[in-house]
Amino acid sequence: MQKRTLGKSGLEVSALGLGCMGLSYGYGPATEKEQAIKLIRTAYESGVTFFDSAEAYGPYVNEELLGEALAPFRDNVVIATKFGFEGGKVDLGLNSKPENIRKMVEAALKRLKTNVIDLLYQHRVDPNVPIEDVAGTVKGLIAEGKVKHFGMSEAGVQTIRRAHAVQPVAALQSEYSLFWREPEKEILPTLEELGIGFVPFSPLGKGFLTGAINADTTFDKTDFRNVVPRFDAENRKANQTLVDVLSKIAAEKGVTNAQIALAWLLAQKPWIVPIPGTTKLHRLEENIGAAAVELTTGDLAEIESAVSGIEVQGARYPAQLASRVGR
Repeated sequence: MQKRTLGKSGLEVSALGLGCMGLSYGYGPATEKEQAIKLIRTAYESGVTFFDSAEAYGPYVNEELLGEALAPFRDNVVIATKFGFEGGKVDLGLNSKPENIRKMVEAALKRLKTNVIDLLYQHRVDPNVPIEDVAGTVKGLIAEGKVKHFGMSEAGVQTIRRAHAVQPVAALQSEYSLFWREPEKEILPTLEELGIGFVPFSPLGKGFLTGAINADTTFDKTDFRNVVPRFDAENRKANQTLVDVLSKIAAEKGVTNAQIALAWLLAQKPWIVPIPGTTKLHRLEENIGAAAVELTTGDLAEIESAVSGIEVQGARYPAQLASRVGR
């Protein structure tokens, strides 16, 4: 697989990474451990060198899973993880106090079976801790050799600028896809100006863009999508128009919906590295195949023309979670 560099950081990763959250958290029951390890190692064998985790995915079990799965080839991969929730538990709220960041890093190093975290993200901006203190703490951890690069997730433009002035931000991780294009307004121009890479999560619209979900789909009771307004039955029905358009374009190219959606993201900027997640080996193979799909200028214009008039229905987060993004 081709490599990409995240902004001006010098951090080189595979063009597509693997978002590992769904193996442990968020989308129903956790994947059986040996099956999850096999999927992670298959991704590596297929050219993926960029793996994304967080203390909050579980909490903790996702980092432990990644540490075990990647141990045989640790020196050949880039591991990203995140701090920022009290005790690693989303329900307990935010905590980016310097002492908590340090405590989390020491614990994460052990869980990940490594002596350095390649990319350490603040999971969500904590309004109770000045971002300068957060960036300064990570800067100290970088100086100590425990972290290589600093990242942010779902941060707003002004906060990114303030953090970047203290410790250069290597990457911003936020949602971006044909299902959510908000970053195009302010985020992408700011990242380009500052030389910061972009790591889109949910690049397949939490599965919706694949065409595998429709108005009749039922999710496991523990699945996060049950509380997402965009995924209520009426909105799924309304948003099917977007999927139908993608299906038509994908059929013309002889590829799948997922491959078109990922190839479209890769074509937006050379410093964008999507991190699709999956629990299924055949979906992993399909996603990885997107890196070889070349979209011409004409293809991109066709996609833009086809989707630009479609207004996606439903908020992407319920109110209590929406308040944590864009700060």
